Amino acid sequence: MNRHHRNFFTRADTAELLMREATFGARSWNEAERTFEVVFAAGAGVERMDPRGAYVERLDLNQDWSSFRGAPVLNSHKRNDVGDILGSVISAQTVSGEARAVIRMSKRAEAEAVVQDILAGHVRAVSVGYTVDQWKDSTEGSKRVRTAAKWTPKELSIVAVAADTRAHIRSQQMDIQTGDPVITDRAAINTDIRSIARITSLPQQWVDTQIDLCATVDQARAAAFEELKKRSAPGASIRTATASITGFDGNDPAIRSRAIGEALATRLTGQTPPELARDFVGLTSVELCRELLRTSGLSTVGSPGVIVERAMTTSDLPALMGDAINRSMRLAYQAVPSALKLVARQRTASDFRMIHRIQLSGAPTLEKVLESGAFVHGAVTDSQETYKLETFGRIISLSRQVLINDDLGALADLTRRMGIAAADFEAQSLVDILESPPVMSDGFAVFSAQHGNLAGAGAVISETSLSAGRLAMRSQTDPSGMLIAATPKYLLVPSALETLAEKTVTSIQATQTSNVNPFAFLNVIVAPRLSDAKKWWLVADPATIDGLSFVYLAGEEGPQTFSEIGFDVDGIKYKIREDFGAGWDEPRGFYCNPGA
Repeated sequence: MNRHHRNFFTRADTAELLMREATFGARSWNEAERTFEVVFAAGAGVERMDPRGAYVERLDLNQDWSSFRGAPVLNSHKRNDVGDILGSVISAQTVSGEARAVIRMSKRAEAEAVVQDILAGHVRAVSVGYTVDQWKDSTEGSKRVRTAAKWTPKELSIVAVAADTRAHIRSQQMDIQTGDPVITDRAAINTDIRSIARITSLPQQWVDTQIDLCATVDQARAAAFEELKKRSAPGASIRTATASITGFDGNDPAIRSRAIGEALATRLTGQTPPELARDFVGLTSVELCRELLRTSGLSTVGSPGVIVERAMTTSDLPALMGDAINRSMRLAYQAVPSALKLVARQRTASDFRMIHRIQLSGAPTLEKVLESGAFVHGAVTDSQETYKLETFGRIISLSRQVLINDDLGALADLTRRMGIAAADFEAQSLVDILESPPVMSDGFAVFSAQHGNLAGAGAVISETSLSAGRLAMRSQTDPSGMLIAATPKYLLVPSALETLAEKTVTSIQATQTSNVNPFAFLNVIVAPRLSDAKKWWLVADPATIDGLSFVYLAGEEGPQTFSEIGFDVDGIKYKIREDFGAGWDEPRGFYCNPGA
């Protein structure tokens, strides 16, 4: 069986073992149980290659993980000896758009050495090995996308190099605003800086300067982009009106079009260009249009206005520009996720009909059956909540004047703001439904005495008020009256209560029992959009009990971009569309205190 890492070519049409790597920290270490909690897949797209060319691979995280339990935890994917086994997977689940696993480490000396390296911060990476059983093919702009609709994880490995920064140990220090891990490992950052230099052919002197300045990865990318802009400035020796693709067959139209598209995306996103597009990045918009016409075998003779208009109507320009706009928008969209998404469950819907969420009660209690006696019938009750997807969007135009003037900076700013607006819209929708919740199907408000999830009197965050909230959640019952004992995991607060919340749940090294903090297990989630500066919530893990949910149309998560050649507008029109909805499935996973 062939093995491949994410940066190598893979055969997408076989059941070979694929691997995805992810960084993780050591703060979730449970010494008594010898366990770490790992996010082994976070839904990020991975660039891969098959006989048809480049494509983006995505993993559908709606899987049955039961077969993964008991899978081995290996040392760098080695499987030749039992000594290569460092532990095993004891549980796996999908939570808030992430596939998580709890791994238990062996007590053998080899495994203990690895545990100590993880705790010391020397080892930060895991890699999941999996096979794909069923693919779903689609496109995004000019990109081919293959989604692993059904896949099976075979093993987890602790490895030396991390590749997926979107995956992490759940208790790793995270940025509350972005939800991304806070990377403080200088060695890892310096490795990324050297990688940027290799991709962009920047000298060692540039690398040394960035490292001496203690630059972040984002700062290094920006500095590299500035260097590329200098290369393409008027009078620079490498600037030409045409381009050839170094290391590739410059006569292949598909490769040339893809390279030009990457160059357009670089202009809008500011990201480091891939090697494929490096020779096109320095060209103006008109020159890129000319290259597209040449690639399509069309005339390149005429004024800038004629060249742009011809490229708009007869070449791949609309699709390539649409892909660049979509990338720029989604980068901004992903940079500002809602904090409430961490305490809500993500769902998908196949259409726009009303979504019916049915909450079944527990099965009836078993009763003793006397000798020759009859079995007693029991009933299963249920409650039903409804909400639906709705469509939102705007149309923007790319005029021929923008391309002739080479003013893509204005378009980049517009698409960035559109991405931020989409993220803001989702965040505000979740805040609105939390602060102004609907009446449930039983006739009572989400937060009410009848549901047992509303404090009788407002109180500030303290050991006493948290204890009362936890007791209320532990006392929750299902519609039939059976105890469900919801367990709080998150403390959700507005910005005004952030400091108090952090102080209240901070763990300390107590020398007396009376000084132990019983609520150090809570994770503080700060939602700056919450309007009430006093109100706070306890929230159960959405993986264990339903509560607040947000929903996308299946296969179209987040904002999508569509293009059309304009007639009433002298250019190309781009429609930004998002199908999004939010609602309450079940009130018992939340507890609200009005504050004081």
